[in-house]
Amino acid sequence: MNLILLGAPGAGKGTQAERLQTERGLVQLSTGDMLRAAVAAGTETGRKAKEIMDRGDLVSDAIVVGIISDRIDQPDCGKGFILDGFPRNEAQARALDEMLVEKGKELDLVIEVQVDEKILFDRIRNRAAESAAATGSVRADDNEETLRNRLEIYRAQTAPLLPYYKAQGKLHSINGMQPVDSVAKQIGALLDEVK
Repeated sequence: MNLILLGAPGAGKGTQAERLQTERGLVQLSTGDMLRAAVAAGTETGRKAKEIMDRGDLVSDAIVVGIISDRIDQPDCGKGFILDGFPRNEAQARALDEMLVEKGKELDLVIEVQVDEKILFDRIRNRAAESAAATGSVRADDNEETLRNRLEIYRAQTAPLLPYYKAQGKLHSINGMQPVDSVAKQIGALLDEVK
């Protein structure tokens, strides 16, 4: 089972991906983690990425897709994978689709975790207050301005993927405003339906 989790920042995609890893044996693929691992391993793709990052440039879609391609060939991805945070735009989605076709694979499901943006701001305020009370400090990205910027980027770049995957018949939306266990049950039911 190969799937993508889409949704606004703070929608709970990472939490659900972790549960799917534990409960279903799927591997969560983080492009940032994979880039760092490829650089550390000194792979050909990793060396190219390192040169680009050392210059302070963004790594191209082709290199990111190459790293994903290498990673999904690993034995632990045998049951499937979860992409969270990639693709971020239609060009990346098309490149991902092409790479998967070359490997005789495909995406089985794209799940949009829908959330109320007003509640996301409430969550950030609460998380920052809890963190400050517990540790005396707050994560640098736990603030409304950062969330507002990330939401704008999501709406401009990633949200246009919804019609792209809907046209393929792979998009399913779930209510991410429910408790974590309820969201997990909805995702589980979708996976069972697609199997």
